[in-house]
Amino acid sequence: MPIYEFRCNKCGHRFEKLCPMGENGEKMQCPACTAPAPKRVMSGFCACGTENGGDGGGGSSCGSCSSSNCGSCGH
Repeated sequence: MPIYEFRCNKCGHRFEKLCPMGENGEKMQCPACTAPAPKRVMSGFCACGTENGGDGGGGSSCGSCSSSNCGSCGH
């Protein structure tokens, strides 16, 4: 089941909820003010990694040296 983000039309409270696929919120209530039918909103996301497209660590070299520890070459 996906986690969807909702916003209350009455109080503006934003919250996340684990819901069945395609849930639109019309049968839900705001957990802050109990107003009916909060609207589903687009959620932001963050992806972590390195500038050169690496995996952020884990033993592969960064390409600028032969070390497996990028802290040793400063990259």
